[in-house]
Amino acid sequence: MASKWIEMVTGSLEQKKQYRQLRARLEALPEPYLSVAKAVQRYFMYNGGITDGDTLVTMMNDFVELWERAAADGTPVRDIVGEDPVEFADTFIEAYLGKRWIDKEKARLTAAVEAAEETEGKNR
Repeated sequence: MASKWIEMVTGSLEQKKQYRQLRARLEALPEPYLSVAKAVQRYFMYNGGITDGDTLVTMMNDFVELWERAAADGTPVRDIVGEDPVEFADTFIEAYLGKRWIDKEKARLTAAVEAAEETEGKNR
């Protein structure tokens, strides 16, 4: 019973466990894959804004598998991220569009403008 209450507050404990396991796999990558993968993953955390746990775990699993395969095959880092690492990261995130924190803020902004329009219309 307590675990269900805790999960209501903090999110799925199983997802947190899976995420920690994926982070450990990421940390096990050899250089230079480790430093670049960590940099891209950090970018995901700041720019991705994915709030859905299932989506985040799926994305992270695919991300770690990509880097593990590249390291095993000896694929050059630049061949993975291309000429523009930011574009690579943004494109990767877009493939996992789930509920993102910015979606809520976009809705709030739109609602605020619509409410202001209604107020303006009543005051005319």
